[in-house]
Amino acid sequence: MSKIFVTQPSLPPLKDYVALLEKIWETKHITNNGKFHKQFERELSSYLKVENLSLFTNGTLALVIALQALRITGEVITTPYSFVATTHALHWNGIKPVFCDINEHDFNINPDKIESLITPKTTAIMPVHVYGNPCDNEKIQRIADIYGLKIIYDAAHAFGVEQNNKTILNWGDLSILSFHATKTFNTVEGGAIISKDEKLKKRIDYLKNFGIVNETTVVGYGINAKMNELIAAYGLLQIKNIDNEIQKRKQKTNLYRKFIKNINGISIYSDFENTKHNYSYFPILIDKNKFGKTRDDMYQILKNNNIFARRYFYPLISQLPAYRGLGSAKKSNLPIAIKTAEQILCLPLYAELENKTIEFIVNLIRLKDCS
Repeated sequence: MSKIFVTQPSLPPLKDYVALLEKIWETKHITNNGKFHKQFERELSSYLKVENLSLFTNGTLALVIALQALRITGEVITTPYSFVATTHALHWNGIKPVFCDINEHDFNINPDKIESLITPKTTAIMPVHVYGNPCDNEKIQRIADIYGLKIIYDAAHAFGVEQNNKTILNWGDLSILSFHATKTFNTVEGGAIISKDEKLKKRIDYLKNFGIVNETTVVGYGINAKMNELIAAYGLLQIKNIDNEIQKRKQKTNLYRKFIKNINGISIYSDFENTKHNYSYFPILIDKNKFGKTRDDMYQILKNNNIFARRYFYPLISQLPAYRGLGSAKKSNLPIAIKTAEQILCLPLYAELENKTIEFIVNLIRLKDCS
């Protein structure tokens, strides 16, 4: 069998993309808020049911600018169970991350653990909608309101996710999306910030373009984080197919669930009630005492058979050399996150994944055989 990776990007039809590139070649307008950038911003806002969306060259710079836009300083309470960009964005802004443990049922930050971590230096909470699973947004908002804190959601996994027919991207002060090639919706590289009001969006748009307002006015210490026309055109084509993409991922997810549900020692998760998911990942938890092998054993068995699953997220951010010296990184502070990181394995999931490959993967798990 050829190599099967944890994800594979869906691409727009090449002929359609070439047609848009020809238009760009005609105008020679390739960046700086061109026609396709404006159109992509409008159409994406409409699809996501948000009003104030700013496009970025990637999700990491969107996180960095979001913190700048809200003038966050001091300490920010966040999760150790995420991709490193979440915490790196804090570091680049001179902010100290304070790690909070997670829930077992959704992998997200545990709101019941947040208040005990708040100090006079705390200015914000940065939760992550892990695997696109919505955080307990109402409880987090209540805490933020009581203590006068800002909320920035790392919604990198949460493209199009809704609860009770409403987008989750409007919670908090800002939400950040990633359109990296590994995401359900990709623009090769890309990202966005969703703001609560037009005034804040304007500040964000200045900051992502060096702080430039006009030819003679610079209002802040901005950076270059703009999305170019080639990527915006690509994104316009991706919007046309995203519903089909998500539906295919849902079908693959349900097939995995059907085959895996009775394997002792393997935990899988159902869709949340009243939630529209985007099926970004298919995580399983492996209990070595019941399953008979460790997560790492199973990771290697799959790898030996050209199946490249991923241990998202292992190690924890708090266990990395850059962060493990922090007081909040102590193991005693993060028991659920540590346990999850040792058991998690995300299996391959993408729209074009063949059903027979899913059966092959599950049979390897069931047999636990390295041969």
